[in-house]
Amino acid sequence: MDTNYSAHQTPQFRVLSDRQIEKVYLATLECLNRTGVEVRNAEARELLAGAGASVEGSRLRIPPHIIQDGVAAAPRSFTLWGRPLSELRRQDGKHRIQVVPDRVYFGPGPTCTYFVDPETGERRKVRRGDPGLTARVCDALEHIDYVMGLGLISDVTPTLAPVYEYAEMVANTGKPILPWAYSAAHVSDIYQMAVAVSGSEAAFRQRPHFAIFATFQSPLVHTDEDLAKVLWAAEHDIPIVYLGGPSLGASSPVTGASALVVYLAAALSGLAIIQLKRRGAPVCIGGVPQAMDLRNGRPAYGSPEMSLLGAAMADISRWLGIPFMGTAGASEAKQLDLQAAIESTMQVLLSGLSGATLVHDAGFLDCADIGSLESLVMNDEIIAMTRRILRGVVVNENTLLLDLIDRVGPGGHFMAERHTAKHCRAEIWVPTLLDREPWETWQAAGAQTMLERIRARLREILATHRPPPLPAGAAEKIEAILQAAEAREGQVPGIGD
Repeated sequence: MDTNYSAHQTPQFRVLSDRQIEKVYLATLECLNRTGVEVRNAEARELLAGAGASVEGSRLRIPPHIIQDGVAAAPRSFTLWGRPLSELRRQDGKHRIQVVPDRVYFGPGPTCTYFVDPETGERRKVRRGDPGLTARVCDALEHIDYVMGLGLISDVTPTLAPVYEYAEMVANTGKPILPWAYSAAHVSDIYQMAVAVSGSEAAFRQRPHFAIFATFQSPLVHTDEDLAKVLWAAEHDIPIVYLGGPSLGASSPVTGASALVVYLAAALSGLAIIQLKRRGAPVCIGGVPQAMDLRNGRPAYGSPEMSLLGAAMADISRWLGIPFMGTAGASEAKQLDLQAAIESTMQVLLSGLSGATLVHDAGFLDCADIGSLESLVMNDEIIAMTRRILRGVVVNENTLLLDLIDRVGPGGHFMAERHTAKHCRAEIWVPTLLDREPWETWQAAGAQTMLERIRARLREILATHRPPPLPAGAAEKIEAILQAAEAREGQVPGIGD
């Protein structure tokens, strides 16, 4: 939905003034020209050198004109679609996302090591089937707009975990997907699966239903693998999300302004590389600016600095005219408790008010180490409340209603008025999970806590929700792609071996 800077005033949260943004941007250009970035991919180095960058081994110092041209070349907006529903063609645009500054969409995150088992409640390693469950729950939740898998599958060939993850997600949701990958070969595998679902490469390119999620490293490093993935994606018209840190006090200086420079230098140099590969390639940059916990040196995923600096990054992206991915709905809590509710609510509200475009990591616990479907269900309710706030208050002749006030007059009531009956559901948000009943009614209905209602809703989704089926023949093609990937990498040592 449109927020912050649309035709009518809506609630907004800005951290930086335009003058402050300009200072950060100019400092970033100086940093790239003076300090430069580490570029460990040969093709990317050649692209930058050909455009006028200074090369010293893998360290490249990038003059401002390359960055400015990259920003100018990147599209302000691009579209992600839900996967095709051939038997329900009229609904093919149902889950369409317009990726543009100030339209806000929420989803989960990727690569947690652990998963809260929805049946037993135990914290265990992520295994096959969990990304499919996540996708099915996301498909059922009204306010989750796109899908990521929450977990890093542990019981498959390690290098192929993201490929299996995408295969499960695409079979269990009609919503857009943001998969990740270890290598360009994995991006190719995922692309082949998406083409099998779309029916042809031309059909996918016309309506892409996934964007590849890739990361840069702080401070100021682009790895060979990360650049290989985004360059392959750009060549094949796959939308790209390119995201990185830093962690204040660890992978950037401790001040917020310097962290913004470290983030922006990496994000914009990556954007420039992608635009040199294919001018006009659709890219959303992103940042996860965690503070370092001063007691243990660990990144603090639930810190207020995350929301504050994420909103500042959204301000900068709006000023540049580039979509931005932020973070919300995550918590440092180890289970779904009051801490998880506090941190998730703060993040979702401030991310929504900041106008960040793609907001990910809903469902994360324990510093992005545990994926929780219960947390996803809770965040769906928080997002619904936030979206009501983002709608703001419309003030015009149709909403001031002076004639109605005059007709009812002092001491009257408006409950029986036709206007109230017609407009009350649009004006007054009604919760799905939050309880508003009086004590006696709540007690008579079983005196359920919020956590019990969340778990009941999750059980209902898992028992009853059925995602749209894959097109005929797509499942067999996906299985063949997985088998070919196994033949290629089944004997390759796992990541970290």
